[in-house]
Amino acid sequence: MKYIVVLGDGMADEDIKELGNKTPLEYADTPMMDELAAMSEIGMAHTIPEGMKPGSDTANLAVLGYNPKKYYTGRSPLEALSIGVDMKSDDIAIRANIVTLSDDDLPYEEKTIIDHSSSEISTEDAGILLEAVKKGLENDIYKYYLGTSYRHLLIWAKGEVVELTPPHDILGRVIGEYLPEDKMLKEMMKKSYDILNNHPLNIERAKKGLNKANSLWFWGAGTKPALDSFEEKTGLKGAMISAVDLLKGIAVGAGMTNIIVDGADGTLHTNYEGKAMAAVKAVRDDGFDFVYIHVEAPDEMGHQGSYERKIQSIQYLDQRIIKIVKEELDKAGVDYRMLIMPDHPTPVCVRTHTSDPVPYMLYDSTNKLDKSWHYTEKDAKKSGTYIEEGFKTIDRLLAR
Repeated sequence: MKYIVVLGDGMADEDIKELGNKTPLEYADTPMMDELAAMSEIGMAHTIPEGMKPGSDTANLAVLGYNPKKYYTGRSPLEALSIGVDMKSDDIAIRANIVTLSDDDLPYEEKTIIDHSSSEISTEDAGILLEAVKKGLENDIYKYYLGTSYRHLLIWAKGEVVELTPPHDILGRVIGEYLPEDKMLKEMMKKSYDILNNHPLNIERAKKGLNKANSLWFWGAGTKPALDSFEEKTGLKGAMISAVDLLKGIAVGAGMTNIIVDGADGTLHTNYEGKAMAAVKAVRDDGFDFVYIHVEAPDEMGHQGSYERKIQSIQYLDQRIIKIVKEELDKAGVDYRMLIMPDHPTPVCVRTHTSDPVPYMLYDSTNKLDKSWHYTEKDAKKSGTYIEEGFKTIDRLLAR
């Protein structure tokens, strides 16, 4: 038996008036998921433990079977694993987003945060800007590392875990009250604006109608992580397929193999087919027992506040990943169980993560059920199946 997880990051949502009080998942045209739902177990899972902030870090740990209460030490340290940073025990890792702040004459504290992803900036452009930041700000205590797209890393030698606000939580707000209390972190953010706002690359981006990537934003501080081996926990040889450093870092920490797919970039226009076929090859040809396919696009569209693009991302997930995986594994005669779910909701109305339970669907190619469900938040709630501790969802997938 092979095991597949298809994780639509932030896919769950709330009813939207413009969609006839349906969610994007409910409104989207998803013939493959509709077909599977009629033969699957569906229900709700609570992936965010009480008292913890809703994030892709805690939630994806939970879906992979790691209790966040036990294993979570911060988001950025997991990303450091992906980037290949060898953290010391007294290092602090901090996410360094390159964001868009309002381009005006107001003092830094009075500027407004416009875009947490700087128009989904390419890694190539971000690398140019981060080099400028490094020349101006880096020293023996603070080291910067290039990540993917807008997501980068600061390592603070002998630092401390400080309270920092995720930029996607405060879109459209004046930033003053959300800046770090630590004087040096705050000063580096202010200086980064001076370095970046009129950088030649940002002048060109503005001419093209793209948001300027004109400031660093620090968040997600944490200490060096220590995850147990996924293979030792489950007995399964596992692989991760994701464009996001966070997920790649979790895989590194868990001893899973990261499968890199050309054109997979974490955007709405990522290489869906490439991800699907990489997963098929992993379990069909390469000896992997478990593959985790992570798709960032629904979450990004939720942060952007676009239900139209969120619907599109769900439809892409249905036709360009789930359909391909099912058809190819059926054709190859592979027995498999496939879990489809979000990690957390990212409702369009709030443009950030919430802690609400999420709908899951579990399909078994060898034991097709006879149900009348659709894979939606409403039907998942009606099913009466509820997994209170989300990190135990994997036990259902593995039929344990």
